[in-house]
Amino acid sequence: MPQQFTQATFHTICDELANMDSDLASVIKTYDYPPMWSRPNSFESLVHIILEQQVSLASALSALNKLRERIEDITPAKVLLLTDAEFKACYFSRQKTAYTRYLAEAIISKQLNLDDFKEMEDEDIRKQLCALKGIGNWTVDVYLMFALQHADIFPIGDLAVVNAVKRLKDLPKETTRDELVELSRQWQPYRTVATMILWHFYLSAPRK
Repeated sequence: MPQQFTQATFHTICDELANMDSDLASVIKTYDYPPMWSRPNSFESLVHIILEQQVSLASALSALNKLRERIEDITPAKVLLLTDAEFKACYFSRQKTAYTRYLAEAIISKQLNLDDFKEMEDEDIRKQLCALKGIGNWTVDVYLMFALQHADIFPIGDLAVVNAVKRLKDLPKETTRDELVELSRQWQPYRTVATMILWHFYLSAPRK
């Protein structure tokens, strides 16, 4: 079973990373510890992450809140009762409406069981989720980090993380993703927590 982290161990892991990497230490010294971003292991959390694909976090949350207003509990069964027009009224694009329905159908048909994921390896979870249309590596990475608290995820598809690493470490713009993944290995087995420090830096540091 993959290594996990908890609220009780989060600051200790941040301190370990700070001891390993002076750049991460400077983020914590300047901006304090990052939040420990987490969400329940639920259908609603996966819908939320789908909504966050390629849009602002505020836009995604607005759509999720609209959906909550309409159906209260966001469950696969309730979602499948919604019409296209009702999804549109909740600010869901046509694509994200389809992706949400695919996910709901997979759970209802027992193709997916989110409770099973608690005992599974990262790559087995990734294989199951990526088999669904509309779910790719970024969505899986965020789910593993937020909902399952898996400790060693580095979401290379996340633009904020990529930009934060380049800025914090003063790397050339042309630094490749492969080079960034290689650089991230210094933070193993806690790349998820390192990522949260990087997000904290991205959100807190004044833009140049």
